[in-house]
Amino acid sequence: MPDLKVEQPKSLVTIVEERLRTAIVDAEMGFGESLSEEALSEALGVSRTPVREALARLQLQGLVTIVPKKGTFVFAPSEEDVAELCVFRFMLETQALRECLAKARVAALAAMNDALAAMEVVQAGGSRRDYARADTVFHEVFFQHCGNRYLGNAYRGVSGRVAALRTHLSVPLEGEQERSMAEHRLMVETFAAGRLADLDAILYRHIMRAWDAYADVLRRGGVPA
Repeated sequence: MPDLKVEQPKSLVTIVEERLRTAIVDAEMGFGESLSEEALSEALGVSRTPVREALARLQLQGLVTIVPKKGTFVFAPSEEDVAELCVFRFMLETQALRECLAKARVAALAAMNDALAAMEVVQAGGSRRDYARADTVFHEVFFQHCGNRYLGNAYRGVSGRVAALRTHLSVPLEGEQERSMAEHRLMVETFAAGRLADLDAILYRHIMRAWDAYADVLRRGGVPA
């Protein structure tokens, strides 16, 4: 029997959700920015109902905050928020890499090399925002090959916030791409050699360096543009 499945078109709510998620993750919208349903519906060319439903979905992902009687805002992380997110991310990624080594070492390494090659291409000729997107894809490889859906679900629950922080950091900071590329190359080399302890240490420095940079911005009273 041939495969007769047809691809269902995306709902309008899903289309709006994805567009707004991209705008937040790609730093088209600033942290803490007010989001008017009316203004968004006009900008997107849709009614307010799909916008309202899309914002509710984004709230569940931690990307927007809906405050009764005040409005809806892009999430605005505090130092404590970012510290906790970085620790949680480190826990998830290190465990995912362990699972990859145990269950799908060859496939995971091939995917990491492909993602690394894509990062090198955009570093050479793309924008900083393109690089941030490629960086996100690299880290998603860990969860695509770890063979544990619970780890994957946990990561997807925070991946939007992680990606948004990455973009807000890596886009404006000089020299960030060079430091990032060196760390990602080292991750791949260490994974290939199966050196888990060294891989943990590299990933810890990689994640916590981003936290230090962001915390420094917050302490100086600013938010990355």
